[in-house]
Amino acid sequence: MHRNVRHGRIGWVRAARVVLDDDRGLLLWVARHSPVAHEVTEAGLGMRAMPFAEWITSSHRLARGRWNGPPVLKFLPTGASHSVWWFRDARGRHSNWYVNLEEPGVRWDDGPVAGVDMVDQDLDVVVRPDHSWEWKDEEEFLERLAFPDDYWVADEKAVRAEGERVIALAEAGAFPFDGTWCDFTPPVEWDVPDELPPGWDRPPVR
Repeated sequence: MHRNVRHGRIGWVRAARVVLDDDRGLLLWVARHSPVAHEVTEAGLGMRAMPFAEWITSSHRLARGRWNGPPVLKFLPTGASHSVWWFRDARGRHSNWYVNLEEPGVRWDDGPVAGVDMVDQDLDVVVRPDHSWEWKDEEEFLERLAFPDDYWVADEKAVRAEGERVIALAEAGAFPFDGTWCDFTPPVEWDVPDELPPGWDRPPVR
């Protein structure tokens, strides 16, 4: 279970397959239509559907669904304050990298179900195949920073510094922006579970 945690609440969770787990970090595969859940208001609206000032005064619940985006490979480097995602186009070809700035993930293992919990810091970087890049979701990041008592990001400068560090790797074409895993193909026997397993919503470890 790859989970985003906000102030001790689950923001979203995605069922994923472990591709590899070594000293470099954890590599996950989220297939199209994988079961997911995400936090919504009682009216069923997501956080991006309203001003943040309204979101923080609303009551919330977790709505289950399916991952309707393209299949995505996610790499969580050991101890790093970011993850790197490989996105694909409609033909299954690598289209771009997505640098998700986040607090380092904390793992948990309950036996039948295991996962990693992180805190998504919202500001992201999109890196194209030619290693050009752009910031993403900067307006949302700045909007939420105006509510320090309610926002889960405490240090704007640290988040940007991490982004700039990873941008330098991308511009240099260094790992993981060197073509590694761009041609990854999941084994044909990897099916997509029908639903999230029992225990997916266990209390966050962060």
